[in-house]
Amino acid sequence: MPLPRLLTLIIGLSIILGLILWLIDSINRLYWSLNSPLLANLLVLLLIVLLILLIATFVYYVWTFSRPKSSRRRRPTPKVPQEKSEAASETLKAVRQQVQKIQDEVAQQALLSRSREIEATLARGELLVVIFGTGSSGKTSLINALIGQMVGQVGAPMGTTDQGQTYTLRLKGVERQILITDTPGILEAGVVGTQREQLARQLATEADLLVFVVDNDLRQSEYEPLRRLADIGKRSLLVLNKVDLYTDTDKETILARLRHQVRGFIAASDVVAIAANPQSVRLDNGEDVQPDPDIIPLIRRLAAVLRAEGQDLIADNILLQSQRLGEDARRLIDQQRRRQAEKVVERFQWIGAGVIAVTPLPVVDLLATAAVNAQMVVEIGRIYGCDLNMERGRELALSLGKTLASLGIVQGAIQLLSRALQFHIATYLVGKAIQGVTAAYLIRIAGKSFIEYFRHDQDWGDGGITEVVQQQFQLNRKDEFMKVFIQDAIARVVMPLRDASEVKDLRDSQQDDWEH
Repeated sequence: MPLPRLLTLIIGLSIILGLILWLIDSINRLYWSLNSPLLANLLVLLLIVLLILLIATFVYYVWTFSRPKSSRRRRPTPKVPQEKSEAASETLKAVRQQVQKIQDEVAQQALLSRSREIEATLARGELLVVIFGTGSSGKTSLINALIGQMVGQVGAPMGTTDQGQTYTLRLKGVERQILITDTPGILEAGVVGTQREQLARQLATEADLLVFVVDNDLRQSEYEPLRRLADIGKRSLLVLNKVDLYTDTDKETILARLRHQVRGFIAASDVVAIAANPQSVRLDNGEDVQPDPDIIPLIRRLAAVLRAEGQDLIADNILLQSQRLGEDARRLIDQQRRRQAEKVVERFQWIGAGVIAVTPLPVVDLLATAAVNAQMVVEIGRIYGCDLNMERGRELALSLGKTLASLGIVQGAIQLLSRALQFHIATYLVGKAIQGVTAAYLIRIAGKSFIEYFRHDQDWGDGGITEVVQQQFQLNRKDEFMKVFIQDAIARVVMPLRDASEVKDLRDSQQDDWEH
């Protein structure tokens, strides 16, 4: 028992004994001064009760504080830091609200399933350590050595770990259960190797702690995934395996190079050297001896990191997974909205083409098509959750139309489409078709620009409306797009004009015959 507590106990016991003696003396005098035997007996009974309470209190105090600390108080169940846990929960709640907007049932259920998995992980509070690296670096041997039993094929060739295998591990001083996951090797050849690497990287992004295993210097192809994982917030240990193959000098040289390579995102203390499956050694008598694995540096570092940072690692990873899930949901919704908005643009571009084709103008007058553009703006805004009235839609359409004219895109579009149409249709039809086709093209650029405007919460961005319009004009003048657009334009604009022209010629011919 600590000295301060012992002194407190002695002083308290002395005070209790003094009070007992004083109480006995006082009650004794009072007892003999009373003439009533009943009252005297009650005082004696009270004295006995008080003595019992004092003795019980003393015994309880001694018994409680003399027990070992571990048996006196149960350790609280480790919990994820409250602030990060609440942030993850709020993110998951927001994801579920977003998921309701996804029309693809398969994608919707996949996101909901992942959100439930994240919640379950948050509730369990397990630490997930993922072993990551090339297939020949000795990852499986490392896991074998860590858990002290065979869990995989030691010394196996590259490509034997087809999927993530997970095992449990206990470390002294770490209360949480530790899960160790072996991943397929990276940098393997062929389609199968690429698929296995994608699985390995996916498992690595889900880790609370990443153990990256190498057997020499970091190659660029190894450095890049390690750096990308660090950039998204993955806490990592870098392990140099197979050090039994190097001299002490070479080992220290390689370790120094590794620490220099990862300086800035992995601490020097997190770069350790081990020999998970040392080569056998031949003794002088000719006997081959298999040395024990030398992984103590890794075990010590693992234990130190997980003891000191375990709760934060779980919290950070849960929050990261929740945020990534939210990003996936937003990306799916954005793709869905974009597809819907592009259908609106396509519909209105051919409406505009029809209007101009049957109502020829001296030039392509954007103001004449403003009403068509205004309705298009309103419908695109509705897809992105922005309720605009026609007046506001018309203002936006006119503003963008003026921008198109001021940038010279109108004349540029006329020249571009005139050249393209001349290669596909008769010359006499070009003049009739060019205005309608150009109107469709410009409405498309306007519509695409408005999609970007609404995607970014009704903001044109730092470059303003001019930069967005120019960007869309450049995207929509590429050869692969123009081929498809011209084909659609011929089918939707030119062919109806030709048919109408042929009908008119036939009528004129019939009229001439009737007059004659």
